[in-house]
Amino acid sequence: MSRKRVLVVGGTGYLGQHLLQAFSHGATPPTPSEHEYDVAFTYHSNPPPQPLLDAVPDSLAFCVDLRTGHGLDAISHAFGQPHVVINCAALSIPRACEMDPTAALSINVPSALVKWLSSFSESTTLLIHLSTDQVYEGTKSFYKEEDETLAVNVYGKTKVAAEQFISANYPNFAILRSSIIFGPQTVSPVPKSLPIQWIDSILAKGDEVDFFHDEFRCPVYVKDVVNIIWRLTNSWISDSKQMQMLLNVGGPDRISRVQMAEAVAYYRGYNTSLIKSVSASSVDRGVKSPADISMDITKLIQTLDLSPTTFADGVRLTLAT
Repeated sequence: MSRKRVLVVGGTGYLGQHLLQAFSHGATPPTPSEHEYDVAFTYHSNPPPQPLLDAVPDSLAFCVDLRTGHGLDAISHAFGQPHVVINCAALSIPRACEMDPTAALSINVPSALVKWLSSFSESTTLLIHLSTDQVYEGTKSFYKEEDETLAVNVYGKTKVAAEQFISANYPNFAILRSSIIFGPQTVSPVPKSLPIQWIDSILAKGDEVDFFHDEFRCPVYVKDVVNIIWRLTNSWISDSKQMQMLLNVGGPDRISRVQMAEAVAYYRGYNTSLIKSVSASSVDRGVKSPADISMDITKLIQTLDLSPTTFADGVRLTLAT
């Protein structure tokens, strides 16, 4: 059995760490596979934390600046041309993108990464790129992949630009428009607060908390996202057919922040009267946020034969660990 090479760009982040563990030697695969993988990952500002290195001891780590491409050539020499590249790296905090649009554009549009991949003599690498539900305007429910992208903030606009750049400049890609990703903490805890864990910690204090009732998303369980990427990777390697795919990646439930909090409260047995329903317009977050970017995931389910995890089940799986 020949081993295949997978590169996770942004491997120290939340999704990146979950992917590294799924693809690493000895891991139980999300679904049965005839392939085995050698894994490498990139990091940028901070060296990989020791708990992560201990969890994926056979992986290779490379320091890469995605804005310039510095460090990518070292991957060519030490790891070789990857069969699959999964790009999880992004400046994904909307307010930070508003404050520095130039940085957001230079990080979120993977021009240096695509240039590097295009430098190989054979076009045998699939680029799986994480996009966002924030490419949609948010004026209706259950957006489909073919709907117009009209992002309302800088973050969403840079992700639209990234999709367009990849589609125009690279032959084999799968672009995944992901909703909020939630699930268990990573082997090396990430600095940003995780949605379910944050709701749990705030309700556990017994204080009243405001949650928006009029912003809707389709949060997706992290193990489902890993499974989706796993299936795309195996399909690419098994079939060797050109792939140009765009998929909405969300969970099966359209829910508000109030409903998210209620799901946590129901599981934990917290008093739901602590959850105060307010309008998103009552808070100035320094960035415009789309009201309803729930997504139709019919194409995802049919293409990959997927049974997505419900939000209630995802909360249970998250808090039970």
